[in-house]
Amino acid sequence: MILRSAIVLFMGMMAAPVYADIVSATYSDPTDRYRHAVLGDAIEYGSLIVKTPTDTHKFQLPTDHVFEDTQPRLADVDADGTPEVIVIETDMNRGAALAVYDKTGKIAETPHIGTSHRWLAPIGVADFNGDGVIDIAYIDRPHLAKTLRIVSYKDGKLTEIANKQGFSNHKIGWDFIASGVRNCGAGPEMILARGDWSEVVSVTLTESQIKSRSFTPYVTPESIMSALNCQH
Repeated sequence: MILRSAIVLFMGMMAAPVYADIVSATYSDPTDRYRHAVLGDAIEYGSLIVKTPTDTHKFQLPTDHVFEDTQPRLADVDADGTPEVIVIETDMNRGAALAVYDKTGKIAETPHIGTSHRWLAPIGVADFNGDGVIDIAYIDRPHLAKTLRIVSYKDGKLTEIANKQGFSNHKIGWDFIASGVRNCGAGPEMILARGDWSEVVSVTLTESQIKSRSFTPYVTPESIMSALNCQH
């Protein structure tokens, strides 16, 4: 059986604490029922397996949904000291959405993009604007709309707080996402590419205003990884 799994703290450069709750998440039940192939093949996943130190929980999607993703991501979205799981969940008729699961199941979701064969690519998680609420950043349609969206998790919902066009973090066929979050001493920064892939940029959020600054010309995905390692 093919699995896509990860034990990931999706918080940029911050050190991982020891969690007593969810310890891993894995995609399972591979399926070719969608055939978008944005990640390089026709295989997506029909279920999510979430493990705690004492239990295993399996969440099966309906047959018109798939997990269209590289791997599940662990992050403390609700700031309670234990992680949740961030995934890309696609409705085969309405496109991708960003969803958050805990050990009970799905607890929050963004709206689906609205059209089949439309995808999104997560960037990372942090309190980007310093308001004490955890935010999740992603690129809505990195090959088409190239729109950075930032949502906050509050009162059990994901609410958009800012968006700006002109960025990307994925090319069709890549089985990885080229972006992330770093904190090199000046607060959280999103590291990704301009929408035309000409430059690597740092993106920050002040209140509801998204600002970007150029780092270096984009050459390969390693250009982005170098910036994530605080080498610029």
